[in-house]
Amino acid sequence: MKKFLTTAFLFTLAAVAFAQGAPVATKSLFEGQFVAHLSLAIAAAGCGLAQGKAVAAAVEGVARNPQAAGNIRTTMIIGLALIEALVIYVLVAAFAIK
Repeated sequence: MKKFLTTAFLFTLAAVAFAQGAPVATKSLFEGQFVAHLSLAIAAAGCGLAQGKAVAAAVEGVARNPQAAGNIRTTMIIGLALIEALVIYVLVAAFAIK
């Protein structure tokens, strides 16, 4: 996870550095649709990892305490909805960039 965050940070830093000097007449690779699609891909990957981890933890919790399955399921569904909302926010931002 540390390597992924470091790579994401360096890529973001490089994107900002290259986007600063782009002339007005030509369109840079880091403008518009590319940035929108890249940010959406990163958000979707993070969402998938987070949802997988949440479901695994919920399944483990139900396996340890079957009587609490209803409460665990409800809490998990609310958490998954909030995680998915983050990707929807990125999708709205991607449409705004275009």
